[in-house]
Amino acid sequence: MDWIQVMAMLVWTGAGAVLLTVLMWLDALFTKYNDIQEIKNGNVAVTTRFVMKLFAQGYILSQSMLNSRDLFVALLVSVVSFIILFFLEKIVELILNKAAGLDLEQGTKQGKVAHAMLAGSFHIVGALILAACL
Repeated sequence: MDWIQVMAMLVWTGAGAVLLTVLMWLDALFTKYNDIQEIKNGNVAVTTRFVMKLFAQGYILSQSMLNSRDLFVALLVSVVSFIILFFLEKIVELILNKAAGLDLEQGTKQGKVAHAMLAGSFHIVGALILAACL
């Protein structure tokens, strides 16, 4: 490994870290509660959901970087995947709320880990499916 490869690795890693930070910040804007404040308060459910969403986005990013020779394309694929997962999450939450009276976001805010695990699992499964499409 030469210094050019090391520099490229640092640039790709830095770009990925910045993108993940931005995506998680954007996700927090559409959440009915403050993720960071809930995590500071020790809400295990919110922390669980947050970690699962971070893992899902990180996995998509890793697969898009693995399958792309172009950093911009890899980052763009991750952003598009984030948007797809966001809309899928809203659709599934709406269906669960209407069909079963299950409000995953409210339950997560209330500290119900089962709600957080279900919500987070949708992201992980979605990430696995989206990554297979890359």
